[in-house]
Amino acid sequence: MSFKNFKCVPKMIFGRGSFIELDTVLNEERKETDDFVVFLVDDVHQNKPLAERVPVKSHDLLIYVNVDDEPTTQQVDALTEQVQAFAGKLPVSVIGLGGGSTLDLAKAVSLMLTNPGGSAMYQGWDLIKNPAIHHIGIPTVSGTGAEASRTAVLCGPVRKLGLNSDYTVFDQIIMDSELIAGVPTDQWFYTGMDCFIHCVESLEGTYLNEFAKAFAEKSMDLCREVFIEDHIEKDDKLMMASYMGGMSIAYSQVGACHAVSYGLGYVLGYHHGIGNCLAFDVLEEFYPQGVAEFREMKAKHNIVLPKGICKDLPDETIAKMVAVTKSMGPLWDNVYGEGWEEKVTDEMLTGLFRRI
Repeated sequence: MSFKNFKCVPKMIFGRGSFIELDTVLNEERKETDDFVVFLVDDVHQNKPLAERVPVKSHDLLIYVNVDDEPTTQQVDALTEQVQAFAGKLPVSVIGLGGGSTLDLAKAVSLMLTNPGGSAMYQGWDLIKNPAIHHIGIPTVSGTGAEASRTAVLCGPVRKLGLNSDYTVFDQIIMDSELIAGVPTDQWFYTGMDCFIHCVESLEGTYLNEFAKAFAEKSMDLCREVFIEDHIEKDDKLMMASYMGGMSIAYSQVGACHAVSYGLGYVLGYHHGIGNCLAFDVLEEFYPQGVAEFREMKAKHNIVLPKGICKDLPDETIAKMVAVTKSMGPLWDNVYGEGWEEKVTDEMLTGLFRRI
C-alpha cells in the first residue's frame, strides 16, 4: 500500500480586510530594483473599486483575464508568452485574483514559465518536472477549493484535465471574505455547491479516510450554515468551507459528479460550478442524501437550473461527453473501487447525460 505525501499551501492569511497584506507579502519577494510581479485579475473587476487596491508597481505586469469560458491550455500558453516577452527575465511572483478559473490560470502560468513546451503536455498527474514561479491565490468567489488544491484544471486539445502536481500548490493564499461581497446570487450558489459536492463525493467515496472525513464533515456543516441557515457570517464561513473542502479531496478524490461535469464542460462549455449542479441533480442513485439537501438549498435560494440541455443532442455529441467522463479513472475508482471499468459503461453514462 502506498500513502499520499501531499503538499499543503505553506502560508495563508485569513480575515476580513486581509487583502491589504498583499503588498507586504510581495515586498519580501522583490529583491532587486527591476524585480517584477505578474497580476492576473478576473476582468469582472476591471474599473471597479478592487482594481484600484491592487498594489501594482510601475514596472509590474497587470493582465485582466477573461474567464467567461473555461480556462484553456491555449489561453495559458498565450499568457505565458506574454509574460516571457515582458521584461527579458522571469517574474518573482504570479498572483491570481478572482474565482477558481482565474486561480487555475495563475497556477498554470507559474508552472509554464519554468517548464518547457505547451501546457497540454502536462495535463495529467505529476508530469511537471520543475518548480513553479512563486505564486499567490486570492479568491474573490468561494467554493472551488482552487486556493487549496494541487491542480489547475484546463480544457486542452483532447480533454478537460488538470495540471496535477505538488508544484501547482500556491505558495501563499490570502482569504479575505470582504472580496466576495457582491457576487451575483447564481454564481455564488453554483460555486458554493462545488464545495458542497466536493464534500459529498469525498464522504461517499472508497478513498475516504479520517483525514479527508474531518475536513469534509466540517466543510459540509459550514455549507449548511451558509445555504440553509443563511448565517450572518456566511461569507467567512463559505470561504473556510471552500478551503476545507479542497483539503478534503486533497487526501481523497472527487467522484461521479465531477466526472460527468468534466464531460459537460469540455464539450458544451459549461462553467465548472453550474456544470456540477446540472450533473449532481441527476445523481440521486449515487448520492441520495446529498442530492436531496442540494435540492433543498436550490429551492431556498430560488435557483432554476436549465432543463433538457442534453435530451435532443446528436448521438456523436453525447458520445464525446461520455468519452471524457469515462476517462476519469481515479474519480470512478473513488466511486466504485476496483473493477469500476465494468460498471462505468457507455450506456449508463449516456442515460445520465440524456437526463440533464
